[in-house]
Amino acid sequence: MKADIKVKVCMGPGGIATGGADVIKAFKDEFNTEGIKAAIGDRCFLHKVGCLGLCAKDVLVDVIINGDKTTYEYVKPDMVPRIVKEHIIEGNPVREWSVGEDYYNFHKRQVKVILFNCGEIDPEDIDVYIAVGGYDAVKKVFTSMTPEETIEVIKNSDLRGRGGAGFPTGLKWEICRRKKPGQKYIICNADEGDPGAFMDRSVLEGNPHSVIEGMIIGAYAIGADKGYVYIRAEYPLAVERLKIALDQAREKGFIGKNIFDKGFNFDVEIKLGAGAFVCGEETALIASVEGKRGMPRARPPFPVDSGLWGKPTVINNVETLANVPYIITKGAAWFSSFGTEKSKGTKVFALTGKVKNTGLIEVPLGITLKEIIYDIGGGIEGDRIFKAVQTGGPSGGCIPAKFLDLEVDYESLAQVGSIMGSGGMVVLDETDCMVNTAKFFLEFTQAESCGKCIPCRVGTKRMLEILDRITSGKGREGDIELLEELGQDVKTSSLCGLGMTAPNPVLSTIRYFKDEYEAHIKDKKCPAAVCKDLITYSILEELCTGCGACKRECPAGAITGRRKKIHKIAPELCVKCGTCFDVCKFKAVNKI
Repeated sequence: MKADIKVKVCMGPGGIATGGADVIKAFKDEFNTEGIKAAIGDRCFLHKVGCLGLCAKDVLVDVIINGDKTTYEYVKPDMVPRIVKEHIIEGNPVREWSVGEDYYNFHKRQVKVILFNCGEIDPEDIDVYIAVGGYDAVKKVFTSMTPEETIEVIKNSDLRGRGGAGFPTGLKWEICRRKKPGQKYIICNADEGDPGAFMDRSVLEGNPHSVIEGMIIGAYAIGADKGYVYIRAEYPLAVERLKIALDQAREKGFIGKNIFDKGFNFDVEIKLGAGAFVCGEETALIASVEGKRGMPRARPPFPVDSGLWGKPTVINNVETLANVPYIITKGAAWFSSFGTEKSKGTKVFALTGKVKNTGLIEVPLGITLKEIIYDIGGGIEGDRIFKAVQTGGPSGGCIPAKFLDLEVDYESLAQVGSIMGSGGMVVLDETDCMVNTAKFFLEFTQAESCGKCIPCRVGTKRMLEILDRITSGKGREGDIELLEELGQDVKTSSLCGLGMTAPNPVLSTIRYFKDEYEAHIKDKKCPAAVCKDLITYSILEELCTGCGACKRECPAGAITGRRKKIHKIAPELCVKCGTCFDVCKFKAVNKI
């Protein structure tokens, strides 16, 4: 048997959901059956690791023998015995189960900084993190750099906040540093709430120490002795691994009293959020940490002036902080070598929707949408026509196909009516209704509005009522103009970022897909055949074989016809459930 063997099982969100724990158990059981020890020398060769990226093919398993790696896809427990016997014992990889060219294409265009060690190291073992250079950045700033020098490196890197606003991180730190000495705080914002987003969650689950290390460096730079990680309680695995990582960091002396004998004290506390989307906004987050209802307040004063309990406070999101150790160890010039003139570095995205290769990606800013969707994502699922991509979560905009060559950076996305946000990217195809898409995201933001300010509380409600009317076939002349007027009013007069960006999906879809709104209002038709009240089902006589499947499955008894004779749908009885369309094997049911 080979001496240097490693097996890495994806235990990120996708890996866990598709049975990663059962796969690990199967490997352990098989190792016992075959008499293979769980360690060779001092190295344990069966590891649970964070997200391996291509979630569409989970459970992913890496088998590495003497540095030669084979990655297996869609691994189930019953596949493990053969992998162990043929590959690990006999040295012959099971080729029909290994990943194909699309897996390598998925990774080829990526540049991994934040995700470099996600999927490579055991997130619950600090020694593994230290072995790959972990906490070297903390050692460097404490032993050879002043707080001011540390801030200067971050400023020179041009790192911008990855939580959505894109504010220069070094400048934020510098402003807080200049406040008079005394109690200061640093907060990690891990309240990731966008539908379909799992960037911060995956980083915390796959490499929590990188975030802790970034917080320690930030605390040293601004002069804070207390930190909080504000994380939603719906992320139990991330919370568990974060707790483990914090305990290990304390044991090693990286957080606590008199760090590196420099007289600097710093500790971190976890604060669980209840899942309120508005608490991603800085001042609402601060209120929640203080034990109050999570509601934003007017700014100024900004948190760096008066934040947690009225003290100067820096708030950075997970990805921002995870960048910091790499910038310190590799230098500002290295980091700023990636990206564009105004948007430096890389960005992590959750690539989801109607794309073949869904998953977690990290790309240099400035890459085009086309490269992300087609080169990395593998194109549109079912080879259908690409229609739009929604970036920035529920507060972002829908970008149409004509902008496929658009560079992904803060400025370019803003110019076409969208935002970077925290990194959600939802791909839409020809089967998606843009009016319904706008309604879906507005439903989310309207429900998540804290209700403090009238423009957001009332304005989004009225906009949603109009969209409900349009998608139910009751739209009327002037609705489009009214949506635009209301949207602009909500954007310009809302108190916080939630309200200021909530109309984006509506305004961007009107801007680029106005014809779909007009079809809903004037023709009472949904071009994508998505809006239930605007769909009509009928049976095509030339394709109907009279098999009776549609009749048997129709819950409303709306279909008539004898066996082997043409069937018909009674419009007055049809409840438009779509069952007949789904069960017909001959494509005889027409849906318009």
